[in-house]
Amino acid sequence: MSYRTGHSGPSVHRRMTGEDRMGDGAKPVLALDIGGTKLAVAVVTPDGVLHGYRIEPTRREEGPGVIIPRLFAMGRAAIASAADEGIGPVGAVGISCGGPLDAAAGVLVNPLHLPGWIDIPIVRMAAEAFGIPAVLENDATAGALAEYRFGAGRGASTELYLTVSTGIGGGAIVDGRLHRGAAGNGGEFGHIMVRPGGRTCLCGRLGCLEAYASGTSIATRAVEALAVDDRASVLRDIERPTAADVAHGFESGDALASELWTETADVLASAVTDLINVFEPDVVILGGGVTRSGAALLDPVRSSALYSAMRPAAAKVDIVLAELGDTVCVVGAAALAFDALSEAAHV
Repeated sequence: MSYRTGHSGPSVHRRMTGEDRMGDGAKPVLALDIGGTKLAVAVVTPDGVLHGYRIEPTRREEGPGVIIPRLFAMGRAAIASAADEGIGPVGAVGISCGGPLDAAAGVLVNPLHLPGWIDIPIVRMAAEAFGIPAVLENDATAGALAEYRFGAGRGASTELYLTVSTGIGGGAIVDGRLHRGAAGNGGEFGHIMVRPGGRTCLCGRLGCLEAYASGTSIATRAVEALAVDDRASVLRDIERPTAADVAHGFESGDALASELWTETADVLASAVTDLINVFEPDVVILGGGVTRSGAALLDPVRSSALYSAMRPAAAKVDIVLAELGDTVCVVGAAALAFDALSEAAHV
């Protein structure tokens, strides 16, 4: 089975794709994405097409001793499926996962979405399992690279990517180069402070963007609001309202849902405004499950951020939705693997 990533239109000028960087006859790679909810794998060719794509629940309660062998088994199944299409052999493995992690050492230090995963040498394990080089990167950073190469960031010089999902992560391409930071975990846009002294975030600080605008936090805020607000609301008919339920309530004109959604858009716009002022990017890309609400989130965030940002920066930036959808981290992991192969070829 192959899966082609989509594009919504031409870019200003064409940046190098994985295929351009690797050249004709480049090897495909195996991409592994380790999420708190799902595992996703595929063999990816340099044109950004996914082969043998498969997805399974993480079932994180099983722990790394069970999940990692299952992940590798999925990878072997993807390789076999791609081989049936005449795709292969793969030349490297790219791995994306939430942090904290040490990409240079290839170690999952203590991913917040994977309790009990402490100092897992995932790169060494993958290299041994598949007999080829492996690389690791933060999932949101990988997502930024994927959108830059194959998605909504094509043609940009400086791109910012925010994934608004269970949590909020981010990544940046600055002057055509992936920004990793001194410790390799740069781009933690979810921990921009939007409400000083506000809600407690998983990181331990008060008032982070993630504590308000992540899918998890939107749902929690909805439950809390229902407990203290006696107004009628469509959310009362739902046992555990989700971020999607809040978005639907907003679109239907429900007052309580609208207040929750408006605050979500406001804090996200505030963070995006700060990022625009700091980086002066060509494009800010919003991805992740919460952005499935489409214009209900994009329009108020774009309008507010462009109004509030400093005029020179606002005049140059566009704020758009991601193009690669749920496959973004798989494509990003593949892009990292292509880069590793390219660098090895030029040593």
